[in-house]
Amino acid sequence: MTTSPATALAARAQDVSSEIVADILTLVRHETSSYDLPALAAGLDLLRDLTVQRLGRPDHEQRHPGGECGDTLTLTYTGTGAGHVALVGHYDTVWPTGTLADWQQPEVSEDGRAKLGGPGIFDMKAGLAQGIWALRLARESGAPVPTVTFLFNGDEEIGSLSSRPVIEEVAQRVDATLVLEPTAQGAVKTARKGTGIFQVTATGIESHAGLAPQEGASAITALSEFVVAAAAIAAPEKGTTINTGLIKGGSGVNVVAGHATAGIDIRVSSEAEQARVDAELDAIEVSDPRVRIEIDHAWNRPPMTLNAASRPLLGLARETARAQGRDLLDTAVGGASDANFVAALGRPVLCGMGAVGNGAHAQGEFIHPDTVPAQTALVAGLLGRLARPLHG
Repeated sequence: MTTSPATALAARAQDVSSEIVADILTLVRHETSSYDLPALAAGLDLLRDLTVQRLGRPDHEQRHPGGECGDTLTLTYTGTGAGHVALVGHYDTVWPTGTLADWQQPEVSEDGRAKLGGPGIFDMKAGLAQGIWALRLARESGAPVPTVTFLFNGDEEIGSLSSRPVIEEVAQRVDATLVLEPTAQGAVKTARKGTGIFQVTATGIESHAGLAPQEGASAITALSEFVVAAAAIAAPEKGTTINTGLIKGGSGVNVVAGHATAGIDIRVSSEAEQARVDAELDAIEVSDPRVRIEIDHAWNRPPMTLNAASRPLLGLARETARAQGRDLLDTAVGGASDANFVAALGRPVLCGMGAVGNGAHAQGEFIHPDTVPAQTALVAGLLGRLARPLHG
């Protein structure tokens, strides 16, 4: 019986599975907190060296300085076919440097499957390694492959403040972008919420809490009123959530607070909801008119939807998965990623092309190592199908 190219690709991914997992662990063992610039720099060097080790030297390379954020690296490998694809992934993690030393390693999930854990393994160092190996396997297959540009950024977890212009520039000149973020239980992500990270500042009047409380105007009291009112603006049925995650304020327990701040996380599924939230937050009034409320409307990522340009790309991904013997689902999720930027440009993009596991941003973060070959083969197979410009 003749083996199909898709079957051969999946089998080859299975053969090198242990090597892919070893590369994943190499990346995980070097911690890369979003706020540790030396660790980020060394981590990006490690990621570059690993890419070169597996794929050879790129035809074009550029390191974009991140300033107060981790640098962004683009590596372009000229293909043997038509088409140009971006593989995008972040190497920074939410975990503070030193987390690895105390990490509790998971072993087996409730259904008896093996688990492999570590800070950032699911979000998203497994995806980085799988993306590198996907291009290697696509090349080894002998079929035409597109030109591939890897984009590795070190500030995704804090909003991609430095890397966003690079992401948008790359997305505009490629035919398709695959974001190597983790899957949603194996499904690709075709819709994500837009995110806002708002800072609210309350400025009141300080006074002695015992001698002259009436002379004071409490910033903390006013901010508390604002936070409660803000929470009421949420509309979960429309996909809008509002969470005040940080509050700071005051100078002493016996002082009427003159200053207080709050950090508010806002998620929306549509531009209409974004506009509504903006307007209703601005309309909130607190009971003491002496307290001034200032709101920094910092929308970080626009909502991501399955745009017309991305539908053919999803179709190709499903065809690739079927040829490899499985069905590929797609889903909408509440978190945001760099795919939001690409979708907002009207460019073809799929997110969640990386790891299968769970626990992003949680101590129990893990991947299922038995899924690594299939996920790698999926990206490799899709690269082969994209060895020509994508058309709707």
